[in-house]
Amino acid sequence: MSIKLAGEASVGALLLSLLAISLFHFAGAEDPYRFFNWNVTYGDIFPLGVRQTGILINGQFPGPDIHSVTNDNLIINVFNSLDEPFLLSWNGIQQRRNSFEDGVFGTTCPIPPGKNFTYILQVKDQIGSFYYFPSLAFHKAAGGFGGIRILSRPRIPVPFPDPAGDYTVLIGDWYKSNHTTLKAHLDKGKKLPLPDGILINGRGPNGVSFSVEQGKTYRLRISNVGLQHSLNFRIQNHRMKLVEVEGTHTLQTSYSSLDVHVGQSYSVLITADQPAQDYYIVVSTRFSYKVITTTGVLRYSNSAGPVSGPPPGGPTIQIDWSLNQARSIRTNLTASGPRPNPQGSYHYGLINTTRTIVLASSAGQVNGKQRYAINSVSYVAPDTPLKLADYFKISGVFRAGSVSDRPTGGGIYLDTSVLQTDYRTFVEIVFQNNENIVQSYHLDGYSFFVVGMDGGQWTPGSRNQYNLRDAVSRCTTQVYPMSWTAIYVALDNVGMWNLRSEFWARQYLGQQLYLRVYTSSTSIRDEFPVPKNAILCGRASGRHTRPL
Repeated sequence: MSIKLAGEASVGALLLSLLAISLFHFAGAEDPYRFFNWNVTYGDIFPLGVRQTGILINGQFPGPDIHSVTNDNLIINVFNSLDEPFLLSWNGIQQRRNSFEDGVFGTTCPIPPGKNFTYILQVKDQIGSFYYFPSLAFHKAAGGFGGIRILSRPRIPVPFPDPAGDYTVLIGDWYKSNHTTLKAHLDKGKKLPLPDGILINGRGPNGVSFSVEQGKTYRLRISNVGLQHSLNFRIQNHRMKLVEVEGTHTLQTSYSSLDVHVGQSYSVLITADQPAQDYYIVVSTRFSYKVITTTGVLRYSNSAGPVSGPPPGGPTIQIDWSLNQARSIRTNLTASGPRPNPQGSYHYGLINTTRTIVLASSAGQVNGKQRYAINSVSYVAPDTPLKLADYFKISGVFRAGSVSDRPTGGGIYLDTSVLQTDYRTFVEIVFQNNENIVQSYHLDGYSFFVVGMDGGQWTPGSRNQYNLRDAVSRCTTQVYPMSWTAIYVALDNVGMWNLRSEFWARQYLGQQLYLRVYTSSTSIRDEFPVPKNAILCGRASGRHTRPL
């Protein structure tokens, strides 16, 4: 896909793109390059029937999909036409050896208003369904998100026939208030109210439809890009066959409805095997005191009539139902992943963990304002991205080990929380949720094995119920109320990686940290140097990136 550059930034963008190619030539000359030129603007949107200020990419809300193939190099020139700094992050893209491009403030300086920055990404050894989103301020509440799909290379077998169509389905809760109003609300130390509705691909009730032909099978790539609510997805009279979760082919289990927690992505196959008419697509909140529902339409090309009857109901507050469904999602061990070898060839259950990290969330007041924390530390962003401070050896920006790897039991306090870990170790991370809500956690730079989840307090004895054979490998996991979730992760990607709550108000008010995966090696086999075109800000201003 080649997009012609246009506008006043075109020459600079082209030069940066050519520079990107020269800098990353060592990534592999055989891997294709795909160029994208995006202009980020404000614009009027009406998703719930009232005018709002949305964030558009090339005039689109949601933004354009990124279509790619395993190992493709993505050169994405982003021009910031907003009146404030802006960053895009790439949920699930592992940025192998290159956390500089992750697009969160801990790694990447924001794009100033009126300026552009060219992201240089490689979807190295990945397949699957993901999304991108704006990571700064509270921009995510205004749009700026879109789907990412990474197809398998032609010679790699996929464990199901090519579908007749492939649709991106972005679902999420939504507020009628502008993002600036919501951000000001949080800045005053208040909690967000209940959302006003749910969107499907940026549209409100019955605002979106998907066309199918009778007898054919289609792939839906469903991502929850919302701010806080777990959502249940279902299609009237149709079963969904789960085939992929965040880059992992799964056992092809059939579901009548599917819980998609905040930040998660799922691929399902649906077959148009019902009488020819229109059918409801339903998305509704889970575990909320008030159930919010929206609908779309699955439209048969030879439809004999519109949708009829009430939309099908779904689960509402049943936690056991959701927990059992989560446990049923497992890896297809015989399917090839990004490479031509079975996904089950990596025997994670036979590897001894070298460290156990237990992370517990908490909520409370600090200086009269609402804050959220992990192991009592509520994250405060420094004046300089952590990764740049680390690379340029700038002291005073962060302390490695500034957050404990076990809950302290103390009150919440403010700090720049960085957890020190070592490259090439195999660790166990336990998310302990002592609160009465479902939580959702994401780790940048990695895919991890979700080996166990259950109610109550995690203990070493909890390992007896771990799935050490075919646990699903993904980058975002839920933790049920008063429960725990355990993951195994091989720390094979050097860098500074954001581990965060996907509940965006909680993330914004401190429920996040950075995992510093460290090695003393300076070889590009372990980590790329800072990009030549990196924006330098804070205490890194005036430094030099590197010669060509």
